[in-house]
Amino acid sequence: MPLKRIEAANFTVFEDISIDFCKGLNVFIGENGMGKTHILKLLYAACWASKHDVSFSQKSTMLFRPDQSNIGRLVNRRKNSNNTAHVSVDSDRAKLGMVFTTRTKKWDAEVRGKEKWEKQDLTSVFIPAKEILSNAWNLEAAVKMGNVEFDDTYLDIIAAAKIDISRGADSAERKRYLEILQKISTGKVTLLDDRFYLKPGTQAKIEFNLVAEGLRKIALLWQLVKNGTLEKGSILFWDEPEANINPKYIPVLAELLIMLEHEGVQIFVATHDYFLSKYIEVKRNQDSAVRYISFYKNEENKVQCEIAERFELLEHNTIMDTFRQLYREEIGVMLK
Repeated sequence: MPLKRIEAANFTVFEDISIDFCKGLNVFIGENGMGKTHILKLLYAACWASKHDVSFSQKSTMLFRPDQSNIGRLVNRRKNSNNTAHVSVDSDRAKLGMVFTTRTKKWDAEVRGKEKWEKQDLTSVFIPAKEILSNAWNLEAAVKMGNVEFDDTYLDIIAAAKIDISRGADSAERKRYLEILQKISTGKVTLLDDRFYLKPGTQAKIEFNLVAEGLRKIALLWQLVKNGTLEKGSILFWDEPEANINPKYIPVLAELLIMLEHEGVQIFVATHDYFLSKYIEVKRNQDSAVRYISFYKNEENKVQCEIAERFELLEHNTIMDTFRQLYREEIGVMLK
């Protein structure tokens, strides 16, 4: 049950945008402030609403964390913009939407299509840009007490890493993923008294916060594969997967994303990384379902998006523009 489309009007940075997705790997690129993470969070909130007793609007509020949990603060504040926001998400079976204004109290948006949407099983996981498992112990209690503030992506990923929904022995595909990831992270993830550890072979376990952050992110992916969270039919959202990861592991990361896509996992990633974007092109084959979605601002300073099936076909491509600029400056230095 893949996600097929999102539409947003007068929501945060978006005045009016619609995006069609492929059933496989969707790669978001664009400068900071273009709303890539906002789209990821909206899609994730919609998936969450299909399985939990939490509304689309309430989950969105917990993901964006506006002041006083007031969803009205998510209405686009561009001068002369409408004070009513509309958001809708389409799967291949149903459509979920919400409408709210600057006067809407708390998360009391008007939610549409809830009954049909909840008949789906949109299993999803969101991996935020910053690694959080090393701070997992007692984090939920601290957030509830107001001692710290984290949006729900951090709390949810901790919960996803703790559960085990796998059944029986590892499948051949899962073993293949785990072997690749284990070689990079040099160990397996273990959980003891709500604390995560990395256990390298027969050696003693190592506290997660003592492991390099890039390796922690690889180990998190290992855990999600191992516990059955990333299986056929699930949806993965990953914000800046390349952050703090050694560049030599980027090709492996791209290969794993392609492998998961082939196994029926729908994937949404937001990236600024040239190597990850290009290695996805290198690792894909004719059967790969990959779509690049570039966010940019037009002459009227409105956020727009461009869609292409190949990275090099994007006309608005900040990653390639920066790469070309670096090349020109390097040539200039060599000619001096």
